[in-house]
Amino acid sequence: MNYDKLKDKLEILADAAKYDVSCSSSGGNRKNTNKGLGDSSASGICHTYTEDGRCVSLLKILLTNFCIYDCAYCVTRKSNDIQRAAFTVEEVVDLTINFYRRNYIEGLFLSSGIFKNADYTMERLVRVAKKLRLEHKFNGYIHLKSIPGASDELMREAGLYADRLSMNLEIPTESGLKLLAPDKNHQDMINPMKFVKNELIQYKEEKKKFKSTPKFAPAGQSTQVIVGATQENDFQIIQVADHFYNNFNLKRVYYSGYVPISNDARLPAIGAQVPLVRENRLYQADWLMRFYGFKANEILAKDNPFLDLEVDPKMGWALRNITQFPVIIQNAPLEMILRVPGIGVKSAHKIVHARRFQNLTLEHLKKIGVSVNRARYFISVSNENTHLKFLNALNLKEIILTDMKSKFEKPFSNQTSLLNDTTFLR
Repeated sequence: MNYDKLKDKLEILADAAKYDVSCSSSGGNRKNTNKGLGDSSASGICHTYTEDGRCVSLLKILLTNFCIYDCAYCVTRKSNDIQRAAFTVEEVVDLTINFYRRNYIEGLFLSSGIFKNADYTMERLVRVAKKLRLEHKFNGYIHLKSIPGASDELMREAGLYADRLSMNLEIPTESGLKLLAPDKNHQDMINPMKFVKNELIQYKEEKKKFKSTPKFAPAGQSTQVIVGATQENDFQIIQVADHFYNNFNLKRVYYSGYVPISNDARLPAIGAQVPLVRENRLYQADWLMRFYGFKANEILAKDNPFLDLEVDPKMGWALRNITQFPVIIQNAPLEMILRVPGIGVKSAHKIVHARRFQNLTLEHLKKIGVSVNRARYFISVSNENTHLKFLNALNLKEIILTDMKSKFEKPFSNQTSLLNDTTFLR
């Protein structure tokens, strides 16, 4: 094996894969059997942290950055003058196994540019997963990127060997996709997602009858949309996410701020700022829909289509619906407590449990884990809450923002003064 050539390929194809953000904790529970290699039953795979707080990593690469499509927003588009490379199936398998044995990774995230056609590309992705599972008895995490237009047979086989499947929607709206990628359409992306959803439902039903039913994509499926490449507003993006959560049982919708990579009149100019704050607000809105009981049309509306970049979506909703506050902590339903800014899901459940035994105060809430500096303007507790006098203030938002920013004033002042101290530097 030519290791220098393999290293060059790895550098090219790992760099090309960095634009795909749709990877997270697996949710898989694949156990080590028959003295195989690895185990994903106790941990997930992500770039940051698992549910139990551990930071883990995976080999994230493209099978190839050759592509038959010319999507304006994509770095691997066929018209882009970049260095091209392609792994063989065996090379990806060898890299995964060797990296795993050296404890560099805990799984594989494999995507690819589309070469020849969808089935040809998807078949090679499946071969990688199949070879790892059957020949090397690899039980670690595998995330495969589904190829738009791939056949049902290949998608079924992919689900049998991968822990998670994902299909990138790319541009949130059909009109935006047609503008930047005329050769693609959302239906080709939706069909594999629909198939996976139906297969997952069928698997659950068969599992009730037969214990030996083979796993099918135990970590479910996800998608990714690009934010800021076209003119979609936040309301449209959230509506799209809500639709896929409700109709396709997705585990996650990922939002990726567009990084300008092309001099194209249809796209933001190179050097334009990546919408990172907007991306973060969309993730927060997504969280509200998934865990806090918010509907998409509660977070935003047609006449209010963009998320406030100064405050998080929950705070924004509270400020628009000030008549629903203060929330009486001692007897309010869980659903309403969850809507108070500064109170998370775990804290809300702790509050419901704790109030059975005593009348809660702001100090109690602070010990529970509530962000009191936010919540205090919106709640009523057993002792007097002097902050409620600001609830009807016209400048409540400014008051809250000032309070939130105060703790970030000169965060590194001590370190800076120390380094500037001449006696220290001598």
